[in-house]
Amino acid sequence: MPAKIPATVVTGFLGAGKTTLIRHMLQNANGKRIALIINEFGDLGVDGDILRGCGVESCRDEDIMELSNGCICCTVAEDFIPTLEKLLEREDKPDHIVIETSGLALPQPLVRAFNWPAISTRVTVDGVVTVVDGPAHHAGTFAHDVAAVDAQRAQDENLDHETPLSELFEDQLACADMIVVNKADLMDEGALATTTQTLSDASRPGVRVVQASMGALPTEVLLGLETAAETDMSARHEVHHHHHDEDEDHDHNHEHEHGHDEFESFVVTRDEITDPKAFADQVVETIRAHDILRLKGFAAVTGKPMRLTLQAVGPRIDSYFDQPFGTAPRQTRLVVIGQTGLDREAIEKALTA
Repeated sequence: MPAKIPATVVTGFLGAGKTTLIRHMLQNANGKRIALIINEFGDLGVDGDILRGCGVESCRDEDIMELSNGCICCTVAEDFIPTLEKLLEREDKPDHIVIETSGLALPQPLVRAFNWPAISTRVTVDGVVTVVDGPAHHAGTFAHDVAAVDAQRAQDENLDHETPLSELFEDQLACADMIVVNKADLMDEGALATTTQTLSDASRPGVRVVQASMGALPTEVLLGLETAAETDMSARHEVHHHHHDEDEDHDHNHEHEHGHDEFESFVVTRDEITDPKAFADQVVETIRAHDILRLKGFAAVTGKPMRLTLQAVGPRIDSYFDQPFGTAPRQTRLVVIGQTGLDREAIEKALTA
């Protein structure tokens, strides 16, 4: 029997740096054929486009598949399994499959899906990599201490019940084979050491906690963990149970009980911009004023043939020119992601001013 193709699940909260980590992985794949399955959160396939803009051979369009029908852990049967089967049936099979979940996906149902008869003999989970925003974690956001998270969100009208986000974060840690403390360059040594130790204490024995800046980790550190995670589900306990029973007929029409409804996203479109620096400042100001969690997309800059990619997490924004527009319309398109109740009209007005 041919060897199973290894698959790595990359999970982590919105803005932790999953796409950046995968982009770096692709650019340093050393000839390894990597196929991607991306679970985009939002109306615009930005993550897929950012990864297609890598400019390396391992970024062929046919190696990138996007699942945009909702959270990957809720559409396993109708979306994820058929996509994976399509990849496995190709003649030029990939050497490795990387799955980027949306920030809201529970990793456990996804890993469990690798036990499905249709795919269990052909693919295995090499490892689950959970990416954590180091500075945010150190500041107490989505920490293991639910009470601390509740205190931070005391102004939030949703707080008459348990905080799903903190439980979701615990689930991502519980399932991890490796935890990446990202944005280490933005932390002092003491904060980094404390955060690393806290995450290590919160994880299963044997889980490696590594530090990274801009998601830059050697491919051989991320891939080749060989954990066969799908055979070891009992150790990866869920805080947030997902209405799953192995004897049921894989019914995924369950309630979305893990915080999906607390988020919304929409796209803002505008014409070309003239001053990238001024526009970046405008974006940061809008994020601050409206408590936007994440903003990402592309801008057309007057006189520049290349597309300007923007990725903002909180008030921090990264931007770089990635590829020519080609035949695509020279527009600026941004996905805005935040908790339910965003003032869409005011945000659109601020971003298009």
